[in-house]
Amino acid sequence: TVLERRWWLWGLQGAIARYGIAVFHGTDFSVPYLPLRPSVMTLHDLSPWLDPAWHADAGRVRRRTPLLLRLGRATMIVTPSEAVRKAAMERFGIRGDRIAAIPHAAAAHFRPIEKNPSAPPYILYVGTLEPRKNLDVLIDAWREVRKEYTVDLVLAGRRRRDFPEPPAEHGLRLLGAVEEDSLPALYSNALACAYPSLYEGFGLPVLEAMQCGALVLTSLDPAIGEVAADGAVRLDARDVRAWAEALRQPLANPDWASSMRAKAVARATLFSWDRTASQTREIYAEAERRFHRR
Repeated sequence: TVLERRWWLWGLQGAIARYGIAVFHGTDFSVPYLPLRPSVMTLHDLSPWLDPAWHADAGRVRRRTPLLLRLGRATMIVTPSEAVRKAAMERFGIRGDRIAAIPHAAAAHFRPIEKNPSAPPYILYVGTLEPRKNLDVLIDAWREVRKEYTVDLVLAGRRRRDFPEPPAEHGLRLLGAVEEDSLPALYSNALACAYPSLYEGFGLPVLEAMQCGALVLTSLDPAIGEVAADGAVRLDARDVRAWAEALRQPLANPDWASSMRAKAVARATLFSWDRTASQTREIYAEAERRFHRR
């Protein structure tokens, strides 16, 4: 709105002055329009520019963010993966010394929880229900598996309004938004955690599931690959047959599933919010040095 734009021009500057902020970190594709102090912008991913259907309401981000980058309003830029860093450099013409990849981490309370032996077997998806997450493929693959095995599909996450609600069917459970404290038990008890996303900047649910010792099935997206490495099974996002076969494996081969869960936990130990915070603080310091050298 007009008022919001005026606030970004003037009101924000007043708030920054009142609080004595040294560096502004814009964690949602934006920084102050007036370059009065150092700023850092996080580019979580490039999804607003890759397919308009993925973000129907992101028109302002699509217009504003490239302009801010071209004008140098962001002193430094942070991405959660090297895949996004390289793509941003190519798309927006950003110099390599001005942008850094700093991975996220999963919170410490994401850890293996003792399984409930009486719980019915289920495949779990955690994340927003939106077009980019490719849930039609997962649902179709699960239907194929359900012809042979009694296993539910649980979708945990808020449904965005541009995602049609799947028709009700036996075994398909939509939990809606789930409290974060409930997620470790959901991950830990799942037969497998499936994340067939077409595109990600990082893929935090993948790491959360791995840290909980879950068997993770995910796509070949490059950013997810940086997170999962050999700690997850990676599949062509659009290959329903391959997904159905992967969903059968923990039922048909529990020993293999146990070995993958061990690999997942080992891989997850390489990520730490302390390390993320330390590296981010270094970017703040670099932003200050560059700004004051101008």
